[in-house]
Amino acid sequence: MPSSNRYDVTAWPVGDPAEDIGEVINSIVADIKSRQNITDENDGGRPGAVIVLPPGDYRLRTPVRIDVSFLRIEGSGHGFTSSSIRFNVPEDEWPGLHELWPGGSRILVDLPAGDDDGDRAAFVVERAGSPRISSVEFSNFCIDGMHFSADGSELHPENTYVNGKTGILVASANDSFRINGMGFVYLEHAVTIHNADALSIHDNFIAECGNCIELRGWGQASKITDNLIGAGFRGHSIYAENHGGLLITANNVFPRGASSIRLRGVTRSSVTGNRLHAFYPGMVLLEENSSENLVATNHFLRDHEPWTPFHGVDNGLDDLFGLLRVSGNDNSVIGNHFSEVIDASTVRPEGARPVIIRVVSGTGNYVATNHVVAIDAHAVSNDSAFEGQVDALLATRSAEALAVTAVQVDAESARNTVLDSGTDDQVVLDRAVNAFRATPAIGG
Repeated sequence: MPSSNRYDVTAWPVGDPAEDIGEVINSIVADIKSRQNITDENDGGRPGAVIVLPPGDYRLRTPVRIDVSFLRIEGSGHGFTSSSIRFNVPEDEWPGLHELWPGGSRILVDLPAGDDDGDRAAFVVERAGSPRISSVEFSNFCIDGMHFSADGSELHPENTYVNGKTGILVASANDSFRINGMGFVYLEHAVTIHNADALSIHDNFIAECGNCIELRGWGQASKITDNLIGAGFRGHSIYAENHGGLLITANNVFPRGASSIRLRGVTRSSVTGNRLHAFYPGMVLLEENSSENLVATNHFLRDHEPWTPFHGVDNGLDDLFGLLRVSGNDNSVIGNHFSEVIDASTVRPEGARPVIIRVVSGTGNYVATNHVVAIDAHAVSNDSAFEGQVDALLATRSAEALAVTAVQVDAESARNTVLDSGTDDQVVLDRAVNAFRATPAIGG
């Protein structure tokens, strides 16, 4: 027997999904609410529904407003392809490209400028009262912001990462949400979620967005796992504030984001097994008393921007800032690999030794068995994003090593332990108030 709780947007009688998928989905949500209006019937009554998006392009001119639990919106392919590469190919070459736009089940965010975040978000999830809205799922479709906008700089408008558009905005406290298998491209904010509990953001492709994942307000017991992520030079790839028990694991974070992972007031959480790549310092930040966190077995790579359109763009931080910067207590930084592959002539301030791990404030931090590889590499640029990046990643030979400070513990931080994370001359700390054991030097 067909289910009355499974909807196909192409078969729904209200609206035209090709012209405004927002109108169609809002009508479906209204139908769900009108039919499922009893809170306790046969130990149930409100099972929710599934909304299906077959492969195709669906323009969104009206924000989708979701205020029901147990709703799953699912497509038939995340559809990601690089809009940034296409927009930086000369227009006279476009006719020879196999495709120009993302595909799969694709929503084109075509919202006019608005006065607040909700007016420019494709999906707005919000409900007051008790219990919190629960178990809303987004799966296997693409949300495409289509174009970035001029920002007054000399950058091509399509390279600014600015357009005021958000893919998914969860504005109220929520429980057990899932964002899985999605594609997000050319949005200033891909996913912004407030007050999350048991959130799962898993196996998504979130790239060429100004900001990728933002967990705001507060939250607990959530996870960001197995995603492919890359933010713009002004934004965060992964950002979380006031969270406890957050798991950030097995993500592949692409370069160009102002930060790879930025945690503010985050406690008792884990950042483990990620591959992190950045063009600037400030890759992973533990800020505002982020404490009792585990940062372990991650691979950090900091090198130069190889793609010509973004050559010379940075996040405004100098090389003394640190790749991993800690402000908090009792954090464990264990078994990470750091590759600093930069041109010594580009180090700022000029003549400084770049800092890899910097403990700025707090006590009781434990830094152990981290490995730092520092190479003086000649910076080059390439008109091909793909070939330039691959060439840079595969280059391992260099004439000489780069002098770095592997660990620096500032005077504002004391009673920390630093073990086997740098030779005697690579670690800067007050040995009267911190414990230290150097990595043995060759021939020492």
